[in-house]
Amino acid sequence: MRAGMKGDRRSFEIVEGWRPGALGRIVELHGDYYHRQAGFGLFFEAKVARELAEFLCRSRPGRDGLWLALVDGRVEGSIVIDGIAATDRGAHLRWFVVSDRLRGQGAGHALIAAALAFCRANRWPSCHLWTFAGLDAARHLYEKHGFVLAEQRRGAQWGVEVSEQRFEMALGRQRPEAVCQG
Repeated sequence: MRAGMKGDRRSFEIVEGWRPGALGRIVELHGDYYHRQAGFGLFFEAKVARELAEFLCRSRPGRDGLWLALVDGRVEGSIVIDGIAATDRGAHLRWFVVSDRLRGQGAGHALIAAALAFCRANRWPSCHLWTFAGLDAARHLYEKHGFVLAEQRRGAQWGVEVSEQRFEMALGRQRPEAVCQG
């Protein structure tokens, strides 16, 4: 998927799947952005690196997905759908980030749309994500795509205490086995 931007805006491309250097660049984008926004430090950056690496090594085509926003071949955004527990607990949207270079140019919308299309194609019942209060632009995108705030609590899963939020989205399709229950 290619999105052409006019004027000073960059042209970006959404591609599916891992590319050399993607792991490191996604970690860098997260580390930089969340340090500036919330004071997250080494604990958070190491957590992203460890968990994303583990995900990429265990991911299976058709169950899991990674989409990248590229500008001139450089990763400027990412999103993941972790489908390991999707049939039971819903798909898990993870590692959504867009660089300052692309923020506000439609890359976030395109990444979320690609991830949710994948979930719908798999006929999963729902999708969820964890974030925290104060990320208003991201929350706007989540809500625009149909996510609703389902839970909020104080927590430190990212190494700094914040008001953690769980957003959920029903995908509107029943699993085939649910249709036959009586």
